[in-house]
Amino acid sequence: MEEIPVYVFTGFMDSGKTTLILQTLLEEEFGGGARSLLIVCEDGETEYDTKQLEAANIKLLTIEKEEDFTETLLKNINLQYLPEQVFIEYNGTWGMDTLLETKLPDGWLIVQSLATVDGSTFEMYLSNMRSMIMEQLFQADVVIINRCDDNTPRGKFRRSIKAVNRPAQIVYERRDGTVDDSEEELPFDINQEQIQISDADYAIWYMDAQENYKKYDGKKVEFLGYVYNPEKMKKGVLVPGRFAMTCCIEDVTFLGFKCKYSDSKNIPHKSWVHIVAEIHVEFAKEYKGKGPVLYPVLIEPAKKPEDELVYFS
Repeated sequence: MEEIPVYVFTGFMDSGKTTLILQTLLEEEFGGGARSLLIVCEDGETEYDTKQLEAANIKLLTIEKEEDFTETLLKNINLQYLPEQVFIEYNGTWGMDTLLETKLPDGWLIVQSLATVDGSTFEMYLSNMRSMIMEQLFQADVVIINRCDDNTPRGKFRRSIKAVNRPAQIVYERRDGTVDDSEEELPFDINQEQIQISDADYAIWYMDAQENYKKYDGKKVEFLGYVYNPEKMKKGVLVPGRFAMTCCIEDVTFLGFKCKYSDSKNIPHKSWVHIVAEIHVEFAKEYKGKGPVLYPVLIEPAKKPEDELVYFS
């Protein structure tokens, strides 16, 4: 059976989903005239011109209620329209489990998921509806943050998204539609002889070091860490890191680095240490590829901090 590619667009209402779909389908002539089906699950400010869609061989179908988004309906839709490609504009207030757990018709395959975010309101949503908006982003392959300007806290937005969806590609788009690819500022100086990482900056540093490890190769770093060193751990290896909170207290994850240390057996499991280490970029199976591996030049016992958690904001 021939595969039918499905493209999913998520995000809150008025975040730019419809505009993105129109740009993709009409301006970029996506699919080269293939028989397309556009399933729309909400009505935003931007409306579709059915005549324009039909001229591009695109059929429009609306699903108004979440309970109507079912396996049976999708199967009937497939038989009726026989699409060669499918676009789904999902409702930002519907649960993502409805989309992810509904069995798609035979041959339908989700090949890409894109999420849109309004950069002018995202900070408000992070403060008041964090879990709800993150649900729309946590499985997106690409997150497009639009309506950005010089005051948009790009670093904060990026860290918040990467905390729940590390592989996502994040694109910042200014109000005029141009892409903003300027480098984000870090809250610490990587040009120091020894990079000082505070508790407040640990999660930010961890994320940057994992994604941009090449720039840390050969650098020295200093931080307070919580050590994972169980008996089953390979000799000469331990994992210092910190527990980070992503969306809420239920979403706490350990952010640790592979650390090679010949005297690792003398560092107690679940102990606090002050560590100074040199970073080497190496292949590590724990990273499933190359990444930052720590080689301590100083490691000593330390007191537990008042707040054991670190944060991405």
